[in-house]
Amino acid sequence: MKKDRKLLIGCVADDFTGATDVAGIFAKSGMKTTVLIDVPNEELEVDADAIVVALKTRTIDPSDAVAQSIAALRWLQHRGAAKFYFKYCSTFDSTERGNIGPVLDAMLAELGGDLTTACPAFPANARTIYKSNLFVGDIPLSESGMKNHPLTPMTDSNLVRVLAPQTSHKVAGCYHETVKQGVDAVRAWVSKARADGYGVAVLDAMDDADLEVIAAAFDDAPLLTGASGLAYGLARTMVGGGAATARELAPSALQGGSRAVISGSCSAATNGQVEKMLQDHEGFRIDVEQLARGQDVVKEALDWAKDRLGQKPVLFYATAAPDQVKANQAKFGVAEAGTMVEGALSKIAKELVDRGVSELIVAGGETSGAVVKSLGINQLDIGNEIAPGVPWVSSPTAPGRISLALKSGNFGAPDFFVHAWDKL
Repeated sequence: MKKDRKLLIGCVADDFTGATDVAGIFAKSGMKTTVLIDVPNEELEVDADAIVVALKTRTIDPSDAVAQSIAALRWLQHRGAAKFYFKYCSTFDSTERGNIGPVLDAMLAELGGDLTTACPAFPANARTIYKSNLFVGDIPLSESGMKNHPLTPMTDSNLVRVLAPQTSHKVAGCYHETVKQGVDAVRAWVSKARADGYGVAVLDAMDDADLEVIAAAFDDAPLLTGASGLAYGLARTMVGGGAATARELAPSALQGGSRAVISGSCSAATNGQVEKMLQDHEGFRIDVEQLARGQDVVKEALDWAKDRLGQKPVLFYATAAPDQVKANQAKFGVAEAGTMVEGALSKIAKELVDRGVSELIVAGGETSGAVVKSLGINQLDIGNEIAPGVPWVSSPTAPGRISLALKSGNFGAPDFFVHAWDKL
């Protein structure tokens, strides 16, 4: 870290799409921002106002998630970060075991805090919280497509109830009638909650103004946790609103390189994006049963792509309807089915890059993590925003300039895959 720049925010993200999502928020606020993949080595020097450490901890064993998250937090502590942020999904992707609660507990203890936020609201992407219930648009979380998520099915919209079994802290809800009164009202609520022994506050937020109020009310807390919406509030609080826009990517070093989409997500949003792209583009479907039989699907996909790579994007996808996903999980195992698909798609992505693909969209948090690791990327710079929560990014350390868009399965309009290139 250069001595002339103070690290304002040190952020730990529980997946790679979330990391680029929140990094885009910090960059748009005028902060020089970078994403580091996995826990960096001690010797690494980074000149930035905000550093996001991207981990792949959302669905691993809670003890492993805690260990990796604390290692990342300590690295950021050693860099002198003024404020710390734990980033998770705006649909609060989690299970009864975690990993949001266990990681939150461990980070709060490490920083010596006694009360933190739990606020996954992201109004720009229609994620709001009211009476502690998380909504996706006008639909409660438990009635949205997240109820069928293959790894973290969300069957309860009430975040106090969801979080309580995961954390050792008492969880309280701060409702919108308090938040809308402003910073002093929230601070008074926090003071009472702390006195009553609460350690986690689930805060209602209906718009960006609410998120600014919440961040300002917690300005003395060492740790905030939430999605990218609260990160927006924190950034506004720390830099006074900033006027800068996200830095543009440098032109690709692979001039004339090809374009591809790798989609491992089976979310309703991504399924719709795949369907839309297939109306005018060619695609190759990855079948779990074929992978399980030992069929060389990767070779078949690459042979199919050989004469199709060019400026018109091609699509490799593992889209399946919820009932088919459940059937595959029942037959092959939840973790095993996901691992087979991620492994195939990451191998395809690596070979595509070796063959000249320099502009790559990856859909799905787990898939994005697998692809980035297969490419040997350890740092990402932030570029133009395609849609709320999805910027183009590039790797300054990769051999050859690769432009990537790492998209959460739940983000983006139906035509996202078709028009993402317009923002590059």
